[in-house]
Amino acid sequence: MWADITAQLAAVTGRALQFRRAEVVAGGDINEAWRLRTSEGDWFVKLNTASRRAMFEAERAGLAALARGIHVPSPVLCGVAGEHAFLVLEWLDLRRRGDEAELGRQLARLHRLTAPQYGWPHDNTIGSTTQPNGWMDNWLDFFRERRLGHQFALAARNGIALRDTRLLLDCLPALLGGRKTVPSLLHGDLWGGNAAWLPDGSPLLFDPACYYGDRETDLALTGLFGGFGSAFYAAYQATWPLEPGFERRRDLYNLYHMVNHANMFGGGYVQRSQSMIDALIVNIQA
Repeated sequence: MWADITAQLAAVTGRALQFRRAEVVAGGDINEAWRLRTSEGDWFVKLNTASRRAMFEAERAGLAALARGIHVPSPVLCGVAGEHAFLVLEWLDLRRRGDEAELGRQLARLHRLTAPQYGWPHDNTIGSTTQPNGWMDNWLDFFRERRLGHQFALAARNGIALRDTRLLLDCLPALLGGRKTVPSLLHGDLWGGNAAWLPDGSPLLFDPACYYGDRETDLALTGLFGGFGSAFYAAYQATWPLEPGFERRRDLYNLYHMVNHANMFGGGYVQRSQSMIDALIVNIQA
């Protein structure tokens, strides 16, 4: 497999690459992560089953879009080798800490990149879950049908019995109605593990689930699992302040990710999802 990937990489780059070795890199729960060492330098390689090639193609498209506004690892090649789909990215020496204020500023500038409608040209994935996209004119309808409603439907098919999901979907206008939003370019899966810094302290993002939507969804997720400090938020606010009421909408937007985790992993994410649903309904009806 590695010789095949190296040969494909050599053809794309026009360089006489020779495979040296491949080393496992600590990665996420979805893909295998490897450092491919060749005679002409190192590369970062993500692996999954051959059936997941479309997932990597969508990731490559997302990285290309994000590169218009923020530093990302450059995607080099997506393909299949034997039973594996793979995505090759440039190898970067990353740090877990750096200039968080600059990340906040760059994210705000990224969100200034907009589209005429909400959505994305094709479906992609959030974790290992299909994320339906297409285009819609109305943000409330898009979030209800292709984000939260989609996750609720998956949960039902997975045998996860969440209560009052229809009631919450019917109540969405109370939280999202009346706001004027713009379709901002979003990372889409912006938790702390998907941001890092180069040795000079400059930030970059990776593992996107891009679409055009309400920028508050990116900001909401940064706080769900931690990983971002006060300098990040202060710099974002100074560059493009959030609208009043963000704290109330934040939990709604994070419910999408919590139910997705329930669909992928089950366990305690199911109860956390139900608790968030209950709290949102209480707050709406108060």
